[in-house]
Amino acid sequence: MPYFYRWGIIAVFLFGFLHNLQAQTWPRGEVDTPYLNVVKRRQLLVQLDIENGGMIANNKLVRESFGNIYYNGINLRLGWQTDREGDDYHQLYNYPIYGIGLYASTFRKAEIGTPTALYGFFAAPIKAGRLKRWDFNYRISLGLASNFEPYNEENNPLNILLGTHRNVFVDLGVQANYKIGHHLQLGAGLSFHHFSNGSIRQPNKGINLLPLSVTITYVPYRQTPDFTKRELPELDERGQIHLHYAFGIKQFEPQNRRRYFKSTVGMYWSYAVGYQWRLGVGGDLFYSDSGNQPEIAGDALNKIGSMFSGGPAFYIDHVLTKRLYLNGNVGVYVHRNKFNGEIKPIFLRLGTRYKVWKNAYAGVSIKAHAAKADFVEWTMGYTIQRR
Repeated sequence: MPYFYRWGIIAVFLFGFLHNLQAQTWPRGEVDTPYLNVVKRRQLLVQLDIENGGMIANNKLVRESFGNIYYNGINLRLGWQTDREGDDYHQLYNYPIYGIGLYASTFRKAEIGTPTALYGFFAAPIKAGRLKRWDFNYRISLGLASNFEPYNEENNPLNILLGTHRNVFVDLGVQANYKIGHHLQLGAGLSFHHFSNGSIRQPNKGINLLPLSVTITYVPYRQTPDFTKRELPELDERGQIHLHYAFGIKQFEPQNRRRYFKSTVGMYWSYAVGYQWRLGVGGDLFYSDSGNQPEIAGDALNKIGSMFSGGPAFYIDHVLTKRLYLNGNVGVYVHRNKFNGEIKPIFLRLGTRYKVWKNAYAGVSIKAHAAKADFVEWTMGYTIQRR
């Protein structure tokens, strides 16, 4: 319990700090005036989730080792409300909330640990506009978690779920909030959490959680954002060509602690289907250093085909802002090597990318086969825009 007391103290301190900031910065008469002769500030929101749920056992071995696992968790989010004066994409997503969050949970099992996570999130209303009292939204979050107790053959052989202290944190959720005053909302939601290291170190069966949550949201500034919509210009483009390079590492089994270098070179063409989606085709060429190692390649050692694989793929972008977007691919191997971890004829990719300078972008993705991760791709690339 002391673990959650610390988080409660942080939440109370942050609530008090923001309320004090509001009192010093915004006199009530000015805040309630629709058009202010002062610099407009972004509307902040502070949200506290208390969640409870269970772990989804994804295979028989996990069920036999742990049985039914229930856990408690807490989320503290700080977000800012978008409005008409921002990016055109804010209007397209019904003026979403962007922000950062802190997560902590306990499974009451020392073999798993008490994970914490730092993440960024995007929460968008399900229906355009805002209702007087009710607000329904969906949420996408991505971040990095730590404080796990990883598998160790001698000291922690029971944790067959994760082999690393730090893991990727993915959160998907839906939420309903009810406004009870100018500054407070109460809500409830359903979420899906996933922890994985992308096979950087084995084991990597991953942890999947399905919690229910109760939420309190505090809005420090009593300011009404401008949610009116304007007509957006048509997209002026004929398509894009994407060139990218990615790299990562992979461990194959707990008994072999060595990790092997992997990389990707890809080229795709895509076309905008409205502002929010891009579709296209292309392909990837994969390199696996493990194909050049006798303990992995076996009789296929010293063959150039043992290190390379690849094939064509569909291209999908879900564009969130002018710079930020989610990227996915569904591909089919023309050539693959099962001993390099390419266990299925179809490969998948899901990740996020950000335009860091003009058309140059960087991001991180997970390449996978069905529900099994191959490796984490740290990606850099460039987009050629045809208009």
